[in-house]
Amino acid sequence: MINYDLTKIRAIAFDVDGVLSQNNVLLPEDSLQPMRSANIKDGYALQLAVKCGLQIAIITGGKSEAVRRRYMGLGIADVFMGVAVKIHTYEEWLLANGLTDDAVLYMGDDIPDYEIMQRCGLPCCPSDAAPEIRAISTYVSPFIGGGGCARDIIEQVLKAQGKWMTSAEAFGW
Repeated sequence: MINYDLTKIRAIAFDVDGVLSQNNVLLPEDSLQPMRSANIKDGYALQLAVKCGLQIAIITGGKSEAVRRRYMGLGIADVFMGVAVKIHTYEEWLLANGLTDDAVLYMGDDIPDYEIMQRCGLPCCPSDAAPEIRAISTYVSPFIGGGGCARDIIEQVLKAQGKWMTSAEAFGW
C-alpha cells in the first residue's frame, strides 16, 4: 500500500528499461536495436490510466521505435526518447502540462532517474531497483521491472481516486 495521498496524483511518468521492461535486453545479431519485452497487464493499466484522465509520460534514454510505437499505441502522447539528462525533460513536461511536483508519481529504477525521484511528489520503484533508488523511494513495488510494477502503482492510484473498474472503459482496450 502506497503511503501517500493518491487523490493528489494527476500524472505518472515512467522510465522504460528496468521499469516497463526487464533489466535485460536481447542483442540480436541482425538488428541495430536491442529487443525488449513489455508486460501486458502494465499495458492494460497504462491505457486505462490515460482514459481515466491521468497524464502519463515515458522518459527514457533509449531510442527504440518499437518502444515509441508500443506506448503511443496505448494512448500515451508524451513519449520522450533519447533523453540524456532526465530532469530537464521532466521540468519541461511539468511546465507544458501545468503540473506541480506533488501531483506527480515517478517510477524509476536506476541512477539516471535519481534527480527526478528526489523532486517528484511520489517516487516509486520496482523491487529490483538499484539500492540508491530504493533508498529514496516512498514506495517499492513488490513486482520487478517489466513484471507488473506499473500495473501495481496505477491500480492503487485509480482505486484511491474511485476510477478502477467504475466505467465501461475499464472493460476494454
